[in-house]
Amino acid sequence: MNNTPSRILVVDDEPSITEFVSYNLKKEGYEVQVASDGAQAVEMIGSSNFDLIILDVMLPHMDGYEVVRRIRANTTVPVLFLSARDTELDKVVGLEIGGDDYLAKPFGVRELIARSKALLRRSVQQEAAMAADFDEVIEASGIKLDEGTHVASTNDTPIDLTPREFELLAALMRHAGKVLSRDQLLHDAWGWEYLVETKTVDTHVKRLRDKLGAAGVDSSLVETVRGYGYRFKQI
Repeated sequence: MNNTPSRILVVDDEPSITEFVSYNLKKEGYEVQVASDGAQAVEMIGSSNFDLIILDVMLPHMDGYEVVRRIRANTTVPVLFLSARDTELDKVVGLEIGGDDYLAKPFGVRELIARSKALLRRSVQQEAAMAADFDEVIEASGIKLDEGTHVASTNDTPIDLTPREFELLAALMRHAGKVLSRDQLLHDAWGWEYLVETKTVDTHVKRLRDKLGAAGVDSSLVETVRGYGYRFKQI
């Protein structure tokens, strides 16, 4: 059994925040490092392995959104955004560009710890699931998903999907012909402990349809079933 403590990077330009977050995470047994700006965070993430990034949105030199855009090419480490901005649009933007959860300032220590633990747990579960399903290929209605390589394609032409869009499409295709509720899709594509609103599913479905259409796939394959959720049409 691996007893090595999870390594967490806390990125914020306010010393009071980094001290508060670091102190409470260390009390939980985590190993914590700190960065005070976006550029430093990108450098540290590139040279070290972290299990979770807790990342402020408003940072000097490079904001949190740009940090995630840069690191997502090389890592799937979960990212918990911190921000004083708490509108639905802010949350959607953060999740769309590759964040995994969004916590508004001011926040309580219990919620911070709960969300951090949930993201760390889900990351371990996803790694185990990927290892178990390494050779699984899902095919339906002319679309092929390779779970091992996380490549989506149609007629041998790649479909450009983010990791979240891939998981969403995989969840729908595994149950092709059946209606899945938004809660079920959050469970399957985000993890059962995911703490965002079900409206997030609608936003991701819209983007998924756009990506399918751009690849020459009939976007209506992902069908809205009013009052229930979504269904992938089996043709």
